[in-house]
Amino acid sequence: MSAKRDYYEVLGVTQDATEDDIKKAYRKAALKFHPDRNQGDKSAEASFKEATEAYSVLCDRDKRATYDRFGHAGLQGGAADFSGVGVGDIFSQFQDIFADFFGGGGGARQRRPARGADVRVDARITLQDAMRGLKHEVTVEGLAPCDTCRGSGAAAGTNPETCRHCGGSGQVATQRGFIMFSSTCPSCRGQGSIIVNPCQTCSGRGAVERQRKVVVTFPPGIDSGQRLRVPGQGMPGANGTPSGDLYVDVDVEPHADFERDGADLVTRESISFVEAAMGTEFDVVLPDGSEVPVEVPGGTQPGTVITAHGHGVQRVGRRGRGDLHVVVNVHVPTKLSRKARKLFEEIEEELAPPVSRRGTG
Repeated sequence: MSAKRDYYEVLGVTQDATEDDIKKAYRKAALKFHPDRNQGDKSAEASFKEATEAYSVLCDRDKRATYDRFGHAGLQGGAADFSGVGVGDIFSQFQDIFADFFGGGGGARQRRPARGADVRVDARITLQDAMRGLKHEVTVEGLAPCDTCRGSGAAAGTNPETCRHCGGSGQVATQRGFIMFSSTCPSCRGQGSIIVNPCQTCSGRGAVERQRKVVVTFPPGIDSGQRLRVPGQGMPGANGTPSGDLYVDVDVEPHADFERDGADLVTRESISFVEAAMGTEFDVVLPDGSEVPVEVPGGTQPGTVITAHGHGVQRVGRRGRGDLHVVVNVHVPTKLSRKARKLFEEIEEELAPPVSRRGTG
């Protein structure tokens, strides 16, 4: 089996192409290799399938991000393989975009709602929680499935009836020349079913306004600016169709003692003048409660950075942790007793020659 070509190469776009760029490139390829325009040409059919497979990945934000990071290997089990799929099945799956490409006619075309709308919420967690990982409830306000009709929209003891006009597909087909087009069924408005006896609680919508709690799992190492996806916890679909997804935008609170740089942690520790000169050891307690031993060698200067490898934050989706960087501050006493002053004078004489006041430069 030959190796798959790069999807960006297939569509003739760069990796920073916008969604519109990708859609335009696919339209061009679909027009060029369309089987109805290349009847009997197996090569054109293969190119048509290849372009459709590339589009199915690059038009999906999550799949595209995975592909950009891991290539074809990261999509195993998650990307469609159209090499063994009939052209008719492809037309069925992408009927909306093909209608956009090849259809004429005026007004906006309604698309059958295959699922509910997605929802986005913000979640603020502590650095301690970000390091440990946690399960946390977020509040979602909006539509929720109706408990009375269980989201069907039909009154108790009844069910939505299959639309006779479209046979339950939600689409009606018309032919223009050699191309078959699908449009939204005018009877059921794309639902595929008609509610004869609507539920009194939700008036047939299948959903009601409600505030609800959703438990979200925050993996260890999660950082500000990252987004979590909870499938099926968005807005309910119409008349029992699947719900959309919930997207959680993460914000990690600043910490009083630690700064975060990706998977690395930075902190500051103060030691005495004597400890800096002679060396010392101490433990740094991380936000998650773990302790990291730090050894300060003798002669350490103010501002020296000591790194403890592998003691930072867990890398999300990867093995290992970042590093802990400890910036050493040396505390210089502002007041000295007579005895202390005398001792410092003796130390200065012992450390001859004296330190240059102009530095070493």
